[in-house]
Amino acid sequence: MNLSAPFVRRPVATSLLTAAVALAGAIAFRFLPVAPLPQVDFPTITVGASLPGASPEIMASSVAAPLERQLGHIAGVNEMTSASYFGTTAVTLQFDLNRDINGAARDVQAAINAARAYLPANLPSNPSYRKVNPADSPVMILALTSPIHTRGQLYDAASSIIQQSLSQVQGVGQVNVGGSSLPGVRVDVNPTKLNSFGLSLEDVRTMLSKQNANSPKGFLADNSSSAELNANDQLLKAADYQPLIVGYRGGSAVKLEDVANVQDSVENVRAAGFVNGKPSVLCIIFRQPGANIIETVDRIQQALPALRASIPSAIDLRVVMDRTTTIRASVRDVEITLGIAISLVILVVFIFLRNVRATLIPSVAVPVSLVGTFGIMYLCGYSIDNLSLMALTISTGFVVDDAIVVIENVSRYLEQGMPPMEAALKGASEVGFTVLSISLSLIAVFIPLLLMPGIVGRLFREFAVTLSVAILVSLAVSLTTTPMMCSRLLKHERPEDHGRLYRASERVFAWILRQYERSLARVLKHPIITIIVLLGTIVMSVVLFVTVPKGFFPQQDNGTIFGGLQGSQDASFQAMQTAVASAVNIIKTNPAVANVMAFSGGQGAANGGFCYVGLRPLSERKISASEVLNRLRPKLNAVPGASVFMQAGQDLRIGGRMSQAQYQYTIQSETLSDLTEWGPRLLQEMRKMQGFTDVNSDQQNNGLQASLTYDRQTAARYGINPAVIDNTLYDAFGQRQVGTMFTGLNQYHVVMEVDPKFLQDPHGLNDIYLRSTNSGHLVPLSAVARYRPTTAAISVNHQGQFPAVTLSFNLAPGIALSEAQKRIAQMEQRIGMPSSIHSTPSGTLQAFQETQASMWILVLTALLTVYIILGILYESYMHPITILSTLPSAGVGALLALMFSNTDLSIIAAIGLVLLIGIVKKNGILMVDFAIAAEREQGLRPSEAIYQACLLRFRPILMTTMAATFGALPLVTGLGAGSELRRPLGIAIVGGLLLSQVMTLYTTPVVYLVLDRLRLRWRAWRGLPAPVHQPATA
Repeated sequence: MNLSAPFVRRPVATSLLTAAVALAGAIAFRFLPVAPLPQVDFPTITVGASLPGASPEIMASSVAAPLERQLGHIAGVNEMTSASYFGTTAVTLQFDLNRDINGAARDVQAAINAARAYLPANLPSNPSYRKVNPADSPVMILALTSPIHTRGQLYDAASSIIQQSLSQVQGVGQVNVGGSSLPGVRVDVNPTKLNSFGLSLEDVRTMLSKQNANSPKGFLADNSSSAELNANDQLLKAADYQPLIVGYRGGSAVKLEDVANVQDSVENVRAAGFVNGKPSVLCIIFRQPGANIIETVDRIQQALPALRASIPSAIDLRVVMDRTTTIRASVRDVEITLGIAISLVILVVFIFLRNVRATLIPSVAVPVSLVGTFGIMYLCGYSIDNLSLMALTISTGFVVDDAIVVIENVSRYLEQGMPPMEAALKGASEVGFTVLSISLSLIAVFIPLLLMPGIVGRLFREFAVTLSVAILVSLAVSLTTTPMMCSRLLKHERPEDHGRLYRASERVFAWILRQYERSLARVLKHPIITIIVLLGTIVMSVVLFVTVPKGFFPQQDNGTIFGGLQGSQDASFQAMQTAVASAVNIIKTNPAVANVMAFSGGQGAANGGFCYVGLRPLSERKISASEVLNRLRPKLNAVPGASVFMQAGQDLRIGGRMSQAQYQYTIQSETLSDLTEWGPRLLQEMRKMQGFTDVNSDQQNNGLQASLTYDRQTAARYGINPAVIDNTLYDAFGQRQVGTMFTGLNQYHVVMEVDPKFLQDPHGLNDIYLRSTNSGHLVPLSAVARYRPTTAAISVNHQGQFPAVTLSFNLAPGIALSEAQKRIAQMEQRIGMPSSIHSTPSGTLQAFQETQASMWILVLTALLTVYIILGILYESYMHPITILSTLPSAGVGALLALMFSNTDLSIIAAIGLVLLIGIVKKNGILMVDFAIAAEREQGLRPSEAIYQACLLRFRPILMTTMAATFGALPLVTGLGAGSELRRPLGIAIVGGLLLSQVMTLYTTPVVYLVLDRLRLRWRAWRGLPAPVHQPATA
C-alpha cells in the first residue's frame, strides 16, 4: 500500500492542503502568548496577619501557631512554612501540582475563619490570603518620587489609588507598596509631663480611642422634606487633636498638646525606600500564578496614563523595572536562532544534493512543518517561550530528515533513468515505512518526558509536545507534499549536463564513499575489535554519567539582580537605613545598572533590608548578570554595619520560602535547644567551605531584649494586673494604633507612642507610670517590675508547624550543584551532627535532588519505550537492539562535550541526552531497514545485505546527521539574551552527533551480524531449520 500515491497524483489538492496547514499555523502564531518559560506554577497561597508592636515570639505563638493548626488540616499541602517578625506573620502553603488553586483558596479561607476564635482579640484585621508564590520575582516595579510631597503622601497615593487600580488588572496577583506607610496622626507622649499632671498613658489612649465614631445618625423628616444628620465626629488632622482634653488637674483642663507632641506624619516611621539613592515609594507588582507575563505588563502599561492623571501632578510615576524587556529580547533572539537553523539545514541539503530544484523541496517542507506546529500549540494553550522555541529550533534537524530520506531515494531512481512520476511513487513507497519508523520511534522518546512528575515534568511537557507535533506534521508533509513536489520538480540529469562544481563535489563524495567502503570491509572482517570498542563505549558512558558535574537549571541572565542586607541582630532602623543607602550608592555606580530599588524597615526584621537591581539590556552592558555580581561583591562587602547578599534573578524559582540566596538547606529538631546550638555551627562551617558564597541563615535569635519581670504580689497590692502593664507598655513603645480615621478613599490611624527621646535606651522605662485601681494614684513601673537585658529572636520560622532553620547559599562559578550537595553531606559527617537534627534540602535544592533521582529512570524509560516501539514495528526482538547500539557513542560524545565546555549536566543538557536517543537511532533504522528489505526481496545473505545497506544509505545518513548538527549549532554559538538557557542543549546534541556519526557507521553493521549469528544459533538449539537465502524472482 502506497500512502503517498493519492497525493502525488493530485498535486492541486496537495498544494492547497499544505497551504492551509501553513496558513492556520501563521494565524495561530499571532495569538500565541509570549512568556520566558511555560506557564507552570506551584499552587501556592500566602496567609498574612499583622499586630503592630508584637514581638516575633508573640506573633509565632499567638498568630502563626493557631493559623498553622487549622491550615494543617487542608488536604494536598506539600509544604507549610511560616515566618514571624516584629508585628507581622506570613504562612505559606504549597499545594500538590494537581490541586486546584481556587478550591485550595476556599479551604484556606475556611481555615482562617476557624482560627479566628484563637487569634488575639486586638488583631487590627482578619488574616488575609493571596494566591501568589513569594519566591517569584516581580514582573514590574513602579516608583513614586516628588520634590514637594512627603513619603507619607506618596505612599497614600500608591496605596489608595495605584495599588487598588493595579490589583484589578487582569493577570496581576499582588501589588506590594513599600518605602513608607500610610499618613497618620502621631501622638508622641512625654511621660514625664503626663505624670506631673497625674495622668497615665492609658488615660491618653482611652481618650483618643473615643474621638472617631463614624456611626449612623439617622435623619430628620416632616411631611414635605427630610434631612440627614451629620456631625464632626471625625478628626483628620493633628491640629484637631491638640486641644483635646485628656483630664483635669487642680480644676484646670489638661490638653493633649500639654503632654504630647501631636503631628501629621506616618503610621510607621521605621520604614524607608530609595530609588537610585533618592527617597521613594515603590509599587512591586507580581503576576498571578499561570498569568501571561507579557500580556499582564502590557495591560499595566495601558493603565499607567490614567493612573498618572489620578494622582497629584507633582508626583512622578515611572517604571523602574520591567521584566518583559529581557523576555521579549530572549524570545526575539530564539526566533533569530530558529531562522538561522532553518537556513543552515537547507544549506546542508543543497551541499549534498547540489540541485536548486531538490533544495526547494525541504525549503517548503521545513517551514510548513514548523509553522503548522503553531496551530496545535494554540489549541493546547501553549505559549511562545524559550523552551517551545528551543524545541522548534532543534526540530529543524528532525523535520528535514524525513524529507531528506524521501528526496534522496527518489533521486536515486531518477539517476537510474526512471521517469519522475514513477520514481516519486516507487521512492516514497519504498521509504514510507522507514520514515514512519523514524518518526514514531523519535516521538516515543518523549513519552517518559510527558509522564515525568513534579514541576520539571510540567515544565518540559510543552517542550515534548511541541517537538512531537512538529515531527508528526513533518511526517505528514514528507508522505504527501514532498513526494508530490519530487514528481513535479525533480528530473533526470545526465552527468554531462552538470557543471564543474557539481562534478568536482561528486568526485569528493565518491572518494569519501570509497574510503568508507574499504574501511567497512576491514571492520566486518574483524568484528571482535568493534564489539570491544562498543562495550568500552557503554562502560565509559555509564562512568561519565555518574561522574560528570550535575546542575539543576542553567544560571540565567534575565536582567535583574536582587538580594538582601542583614545587619547585626541588635541593629536599629537608623543604622540599617544608613547601610541600605550606602549599598545603593555602590550599586548605582556600576555602568551595567539601570536602576536600584531598596527598602529598609517596614514589615520585616528590624535588622534587614531588601534590594532590587534592574540591569541595562544585554546589548548595552555586554556582560552577564553573574559577571556584574562578581564585580559588585568586593565593593558590597565593604558596606559598614551590614552584610549584603545578592543573586541573579531566575525565571524558575521553586519553593514558597523567600531567601537571600538561590539554594536552601533546612534543619529541624524536636527541641529548640538543638537548633540554637547547631544552627550557628552549621552556618559557620558552611561559610568555610570552598565554592559557597553569600551563605546566610534565617535564624536570628540573638537580638537585644529588655526583659521585664513582674512582681505579681506587689502589683496585686496596688490593684495592677499584667494586662494593665502590657497595655501601658504597648501604649508607650509599640506605635499603637489607638484610633481610626475614615475617609472616602482609605482609613488612617492615630498612632500613639512616647516621645522618641524616651525610646533611646531602657532608662525610658523609669518614666512609665501605672494607675493603681486601689488608690487611684500613679505607681512607677519600677515598683512592680524589674528590668534586665537579655537576648531574643527577631524572627521565628516554622516548617510544618515545627521550628526550623534554613541556610541559604549561592555557588561560585565552576562549582556544580551536585558537588555542593556532596560537600554538605561530608560536612554533616565531619562535624558529627546528631541524629536528633533532621536536615533536608529545600526549594530549588530539593527539586534538584528529586530530579537527580529520576534522571536515570528517565533515560532508561526512554530506551525501553523506543525498544518497544521498534520491536512492534519490526516484529523482532533483535533488530531494536541493533538500532539502539548506536546510542552509547552519542552519550559519550555528549558528556565529553559538556565536560570540555565546563557545562553542568543540567535538566536542559539531560533533555539533550534524551533527544540524542531519538536522533542517533535513525542511522541504525536507515541501515537495518534496507538490510531487511535486501534479505527479503533480493535473497541476500545478512553480511551482503548490511554491507549494501551501509553503502546505499551512507549519503542520507551523512545528510540527516549534518542537518541535525547544523540545526543545533546556533544554540551553541548564540550569545544573545537567554542563550545561556539554550547552550547546554546544543552542546549535548552537537557533541553526541559528532562522535556517534563516526562510530555508528561501523558498530551498527557489526552488531547486526553478531545478533544474526546469535539468532541462527538459537534456531539451531531449538531444532529449527536455518533460513534459506534465495534471490527474488523478477
